[in-house]
Amino acid sequence: MRLRRALALGAAAVAAATGIIAGPAPAQAVTATTLASTIALSNCSASLVRYPSSVSSDRAMMLTNGHCYEGGFLSAGQVLQNRTSSRSGTLLNASGRALATVRADRILYATMTGTDVTLYRLTSTYATLSSRYGATALTISASHPAAGASIAIPSGYWKEIWNCSINGFVSTLREDVWTWHDSIRYDVNCDTIHGTSGSPLVDASSGQIVGINNTGNDDGQMCTLNNPCEVDANGTTHAYQGQSYGEQTYWFTTCLTSTRTIDLTKSGCLLTKPAN
Repeated sequence: MRLRRALALGAAAVAAATGIIAGPAPAQAVTATTLASTIALSNCSASLVRYPSSVSSDRAMMLTNGHCYEGGFLSAGQVLQNRTSSRSGTLLNASGRALATVRADRILYATMTGTDVTLYRLTSTYATLSSRYGATALTISASHPAAGASIAIPSGYWKEIWNCSINGFVSTLREDVWTWHDSIRYDVNCDTIHGTSGSPLVDASSGQIVGINNTGNDDGQMCTLNNPCEVDANGTTHAYQGQSYGEQTYWFTTCLTSTRTIDLTKSGCLLTKPAN
């Protein structure tokens, strides 16, 4: 997962090693994506997010990966919901400058099974963050993203933006003991690196979040840590060195109640349920 190397290398070292930070510019006209509403965590990237139905008086939310959870990697099959948290991060403006420290008081939902997400509730409301810092949360799209769509991947950790496109979708993606479904495959030139874990995938046309960046195959190995593999319907696995992936986020909107809480028992809810 795109986490561990960021802890060992500085931004300058990674830039020197790769010689590139941003991917190729998409061919079609796009809405410019900035670093506004991204959040830098101690080990990952995150973003300030809202549901399509959120209102200004709601508590704001922070989205990152399940493997960025402060307690470490979650076990296969493990689901956390409504757990207390004191996770903090640095909210950035459009140019990547620090605006404020935001703090969570609750994990609304977290898992590394089926998808790879942690959604936190912050102590501040959307209205407070807007009035104090001019921050506007990114909206989680209620729709499945489209193949071929241009996306931007703004990383709060690196304060850099990758411009990529969606190459297609992987029914089953496996990495070590974790399995994800309907994963988003990027174009082959989309070279996201460690530390971009948790970055939002922002649709270039709508400006909404259509996914969350989570992993890539570092060494060409098959189904090992930091080397995810694609699994065919017949169980055959394929590994592509350098290939990067993200996970779906519209799943959150399939589980919401009228009061904008996550109900895993709701009909049509796609988020992973606890094993028991």
